[in-house]
Amino acid sequence: MKITVSQPAPPALDKPLADQLEDLLPQTQCTKCGYSGCRPYAEAMAAGTADINQCPPGGAQGIVLLAGKLGKKVIPLNPVNGLERPRSIAYIDESLCIGCTLCIQACPVDAIVGAAKQMHTVVTSLCTGCDLCVAPCPVDCIVMYPISGEATGWDAWSQPEADAARARHDFRTARLQREAQENEARLAAKAVSKMQEVTQENPVSPEELAEKERKRAIIAAAMERARAKAAAAANPTPTAAETPKKDA
Repeated sequence: MKITVSQPAPPALDKPLADQLEDLLPQTQCTKCGYSGCRPYAEAMAAGTADINQCPPGGAQGIVLLAGKLGKKVIPLNPVNGLERPRSIAYIDESLCIGCTLCIQACPVDAIVGAAKQMHTVVTSLCTGCDLCVAPCPVDCIVMYPISGEATGWDAWSQPEADAARARHDFRTARLQREAQENEARLAAKAVSKMQEVTQENPVSPEELAEKERKRAIIAAAMERARAKAAAAANPTPTAAETPKKDA
């Protein structure tokens, strides 16, 4: 695959700082920075709770860009977050794939296609090399192949590729949120319908209706807590150990 060497476009100065920092990130959505994606990492840097050296895909070039934007000193990549490596893409050994869909669920940019109990494959032109699909695979049929030779960081990636990856990630995030909301609505409608059927078949007193409404409210509150918990799991807050300390 041919890699286009391209520096990221300078961010517009009229944007909020978090937006400008996000524009300087490669949008691989790999989570190696300690955050759930490039956007949360950019917001943390803008807030001063994350350092500029936590993005292995951006590498040394990315650190220079972020340092320039924030007026900070250029520092080495933090090895805790990983090493700067040539760009890789995922490959699925289709003869071993069992169709569990775990890799599809893990891919942050919808670069894997397939169906339950059917063979999956990676659309290489869409893969950002995040390697998030490797660990969940129960049969170890996914490997990462380097494709950029010796080139790393922005020398192995381009602004158009980063923009396309961000668009796919944002679309996937919106789709998952919409599907979760639709599922909650279906469950709520089913519960209401069931309650109405029971009430029609077995007339109840006002006291019993009040008790049923109380239970319904409890169930609704539990569903909301579960939704909030799922949202928090999808966008985890870094632990104290993961959050770099500010300079004294």
